[in-house]
Amino acid sequence: MFFNNTDKRYNQFSAFLKNKFGAKVYKITLDAGFSCPNRDGTISTGGCIFCDGSGSFSQAHSNLLSIEEQVKTGAETLSKRFKAEKFMAYFQAYTNTYKPVNELEKIYKASLAHPDIVGLSIGTRPDCVDNDKLKLISDISKDYYTWIEYGLQSIHNKTLKKINRGETFETFLRSYEKTKEYGINVCAHVILGLWETHDEMMETAQKLAELKVDGVKIHMLCALENTKLAEMYERGEVDFMPEDEYINTVCDFLEYLPPETTIHRLAGNGLKKELIAPRWIGKKLDCLNKIDREFIKRDSFQSSKFGL
Repeated sequence: MFFNNTDKRYNQFSAFLKNKFGAKVYKITLDAGFSCPNRDGTISTGGCIFCDGSGSFSQAHSNLLSIEEQVKTGAETLSKRFKAEKFMAYFQAYTNTYKPVNELEKIYKASLAHPDIVGLSIGTRPDCVDNDKLKLISDISKDYYTWIEYGLQSIHNKTLKKINRGETFETFLRSYEKTKEYGINVCAHVILGLWETHDEMMETAQKLAELKVDGVKIHMLCALENTKLAEMYERGEVDFMPEDEYINTVCDFLEYLPPETTIHRLAGNGLKKELIAPRWIGKKLDCLNKIDREFIKRDSFQSSKFGL
C-alpha cells in the first residue's frame, strides 16, 4: 500500500500537504517568546529532562524579531533555497498557548499576515489549553489549515513521571477530546527509547490508533547539551536505543496506526553541535531511507495491523 501518489508506505505529512495544496508546503518555525509551566515554577522549575534552553526550537530565528519579520525572513529563505510557494506558520519553541487568549490572538494573527501562509501549527502542552483558547484556534481554522501539536510522549504515567513531564496521560486525553470537539486537527508527539518495553511502546501506538489521532510525530530520545538527560548519560545512568532497534520499532509503531493518520516526523534533524547522544540521529535522510527499506523487506505498510 502506497500513500499520496508516492512510493512511501506511510502517510507522510509533507506529501499529504502537497496533494492538498497543489504545491509543497514548508513550515516556518517561529519563536514568540513563550515560556513553559514546567520550567517557570508553575509546575516545577526543572522542566522535562530532555528539554534544553531552546525549548525544542531547532531553527535560527531570534525572538528579538517580530513575528511578522520572522515569517517574512523564513519565507524568503525557503523560497530561495527550495523555490517554496506556500507555508505554514509553526509555533515550536516552548508552550505556545501559555499566554492569555487576547495576547495569543495578536500573536497568531501576526503570523498569518503573509500572503503565502496557508496554515498554522501550534506546539503546546495538553495542560495549557482551555475553552477560550480552543475557540480562538477553531475560529482561525475556518480560514487556515490549522493544527495543535500536543507533547504526549507516552501513554504510560510511570514514564511521564520519570522524564519529569509534569502531567499525565489523562491530561492529554481530556485535552484531546475537547480539542476534537472544536474541530481542530491534533498531532501527538511521541518519544521512542524512553526505557520502555517494546510492548509498552506498542500500547501507545494502539491507543493513538483507537483515538484515530489526526497526526503523529515520532522522535528518538536524545541528549542535548545543557539538559538533565545529558547529565544522566554522562554519569552512566541511561543509554539510548541503537539505530537498528529504532528502525524496527518505528515500523512496528506505524503498522498499528490507521491509514488516515498523517506522519509528521520519523527522524530528527536537531543541531549536531548540541547533540551528545546517540550520534546516529544526526543522519536524518539515512534513517528515513532505512525505514523505507525495512517496510519493503517486510512487505508491510502503515495500518497493516490497524484494528488487530
